[in-house]
Amino acid sequence: MNKNNYVIIMAGGAGTRFWPFSRSNYPKQFHDVLGTGRTLLQQTADRFAKVCPPENVFVVTSTEYRDTVQAQLPQLTPQQILLEPVRRNTAPCIAYACYKIGLKNPDANLVVAPADHIILKEEEFVKTIETALAATAKDDILVTLGIKPSRPDTGYGYIQYLPGRKTVKKVKTFTEKPYLELARQFLESGDYVWNAGIFVWNVKAISKNFETHLGDVAELFEDGESYYYTDGEEAFIKKVYSLCKNVSIDIGIMEKASEVYVVLSDFGWSDLGTWKSLYDISPKDENGNVLDGNTMTYETKDCIVKTPKDRLVVTYGLEGFIVAEYDNVLLICKKDEEQRVRDFVADAKNKGAEFV
Repeated sequence: MNKNNYVIIMAGGAGTRFWPFSRSNYPKQFHDVLGTGRTLLQQTADRFAKVCPPENVFVVTSTEYRDTVQAQLPQLTPQQILLEPVRRNTAPCIAYACYKIGLKNPDANLVVAPADHIILKEEEFVKTIETALAATAKDDILVTLGIKPSRPDTGYGYIQYLPGRKTVKKVKTFTEKPYLELARQFLESGDYVWNAGIFVWNVKAISKNFETHLGDVAELFEDGESYYYTDGEEAFIKKVYSLCKNVSIDIGIMEKASEVYVVLSDFGWSDLGTWKSLYDISPKDENGNVLDGNTMTYETKDCIVKTPKDRLVVTYGLEGFIVAEYDNVLLICKKDEEQRVRDFVADAKNKGAEFV
């Protein structure tokens, strides 16, 4: 196993689109969503066991989730749990981890992955990651993983790549969440893939691109060299995040950088961003229902019902609905209207913090 390989797991999101199961005080990455006995965070850490040594796994999360991360991943030392005092999107999150790791190992080769993705073909996933790591160990390039699209989904970003025989292909364009007709055109063209939001690069390449495209962010985290791995790190990071702008790694760097590549991937991926995405990947009964809980269904089709096992839930005459209960909140919503969930969360905040 290559000791220069590192993994950065991003685990600070609130997951509001998966409400009420995902709550601000206990978001979806800390739940056992699939009933495997392991949470999404634990599954993410597990699948990288063949990629890098355990001491090279770093988790970036919100300060409020420190104890939860430590409890779910007890093998991590406190230095491996990087705490964000406020959310500033993915670019500052990644910069923090990359500059801290780079101080310890300037030859580090990094994988950056969200904590809440589903990977059904784990062996294929590891092979894909190893392909990307081999490329970034050799050249100072930025690599992302691209998933072959199965439908014209408007909820994902798309990557257009240049043709060629090489496994690691040059990226031509990024398009963020296109409208339906454009997504259909992307699917028909055959040279577009979904952006999985999983990145691979060496620390030199990403640092150079931060300096070039997000110089103000780079300057802030470069100043941490005398604070990382010391008792002064927490105070330093609080100061940095108060000055840092909110920007994603996609907009801040990936869409601007010149040496960006994609590895075409097929490993049973889902970003598990919404109830519909959980429905799509889950086993279904003879009526197309996904049932998790103590349920009785009558004339119910194409629904997802996820409720506590200590409560009997009976449905009659439903088609294409989400029925979800967790911690004193019950959601009943049409599956094709799930984008409204964020509106429901915003309104629930006005009723009281206990609902979100």
